[in-house]
Amino acid sequence: MTRPTLCSETLESNNILKTHAFIASFRLSLSRNRIHIRTHTLTHTTHPSITQKPSNFTQFKSQILIHSSNSLLNSAISVSKFNKMHYWSPSLDVDYEFEKLVNRMHPPRVTVDHITDKKSTLIKVDSANKRGSLLEVVQVLTDLNLLIKRAYISSDGGWFMDVFHVTDQYGNKLSEDIVTDHILQSLGRRGCSFRSLRGSVGVQYASENTTIELTGRDRPGLLSEVFAVLADLKCNVVGAEIWTHNSRMASVVYITDDETGLPIDDPDRLAKIKQLLLYVLKGDLDRRGAQTAVSVGFTHTQRRLHQLMYADRDYDTDEYDIISEGSSGHKPVVTVENCVEKGYTVVNLRCPDRPKLLFDTVCTLTDMQYVVFHSTIIAEGPEAFQEFYIRHTDGCPISSEAERQRVIHCLEAAVKRRVSKGLRLELCGEDRLGLLSDVTRIFRENGLSVTRAEVTTRGSTAVNAFYVMDSSGHEVKSETIEAVRNAIGETILKVKEDDTLTKSKSPAQQTGGFSLGNLFRNRSEKFLYNLGLIRSCSEVA
Repeated sequence: MTRPTLCSETLESNNILKTHAFIASFRLSLSRNRIHIRTHTLTHTTHPSITQKPSNFTQFKSQILIHSSNSLLNSAISVSKFNKMHYWSPSLDVDYEFEKLVNRMHPPRVTVDHITDKKSTLIKVDSANKRGSLLEVVQVLTDLNLLIKRAYISSDGGWFMDVFHVTDQYGNKLSEDIVTDHILQSLGRRGCSFRSLRGSVGVQYASENTTIELTGRDRPGLLSEVFAVLADLKCNVVGAEIWTHNSRMASVVYITDDETGLPIDDPDRLAKIKQLLLYVLKGDLDRRGAQTAVSVGFTHTQRRLHQLMYADRDYDTDEYDIISEGSSGHKPVVTVENCVEKGYTVVNLRCPDRPKLLFDTVCTLTDMQYVVFHSTIIAEGPEAFQEFYIRHTDGCPISSEAERQRVIHCLEAAVKRRVSKGLRLELCGEDRLGLLSDVTRIFRENGLSVTRAEVTTRGSTAVNAFYVMDSSGHEVKSETIEAVRNAIGETILKVKEDDTLTKSKSPAQQTGGFSLGNLFRNRSEKFLYNLGLIRSCSEVA
């Protein structure tokens, strides 16, 4: 007897697996209607219909599946008089049911090993593969403030197998298992990270607050204007994160109603908030324009910021958007080459190591619709090395030079977005309506630009961090910081990095009759005056 061809074997196997998927779907349908069918133990001795002893395990599995299918179909006929099959239709997505069956048969497994490596804890994850699995796991490790020192990733052939060498944020091994439940929960979720993005101003609703998403051209005084609008509309900012890169700004702001402390859900009020914020974002210089959009559902803040900046094309640079970034650190080195014999595109990245670096690069590859099949990560020194074997979601590697350059630019942007430029100022004090508006106004009056901000509220206490530079992109002088602290309160505002303060560096930076900070201050005051948020340009002085 001739051996069947591989094609016929594959077809037969697929038919059996799809039958099993239908069985799983049918069982689920019956359980929803609270109809229970008694099933028998599937063994050779229990089922006389399996009359021939199987010659191998594959044949045995086939007989079991066929018998299971016949049993369940016969049971379905017997109960159809009572159940009209509301949950079954001829258009049943068998492939989707099969995927659910595989997940049930092979649930995710997480192993934490404290013994193998003396310097780090090993976290091993394996499960049935699905799109976004790698991002979900890396996101969990990032949210737990773990540092990934090494990683070996493989998700080819429909199976997801990863090994991560991690430490806590202080470089120590983990003292207890704090990751297993979080990873298992994340791999059980579906579809929360691939929400489409259409606009540059969006509002969505969370359980405790309303979320506003903003993107636009960055400029001195922008945050001051944004927070002034929110304060004037009686919106209390309970949390926010702001990123800037390549003259673009993206932020996710969480607000509540100042009187009730509840999320804002009035459509007319939300429309007014969006309209005024859109007017602020457009300004006079944003050639790309701004749009509005409403989004619903929960999103991860930093995950969303990557999506916002990618959609805003912060990786593009033209002569109008070029800013001085020569002192912002070493430029990441990205190479993209095709591995023809394996059908992959190989992406190599080398840059200074920092926390959350892997999360940032995986986010970007996911947003660009690429799938990581294999990867090796090494970040045990001052530099990090990342290698990815990727394909587009359609199964094809990169096929053009334009696409290759786009991947390079997008990964460079992903690395640089989170790099903190400027002096870190930490504010801790009693939260109140308009606090952020007052603080950012004082920054603007003293010629400071916010390059990044993290705003949180713990009970009635505001805990905020701002990274600031002067309006021309240089380091902040010590006398400027002292003036800001005196205006806000020395006990409330503290400097995180005193060693970065510098004295006057050059005659061009000396205080004189013309002040660049005053120029931006006057323009912002005029802008707020036109919005009707202040009665005169001297009111904020």
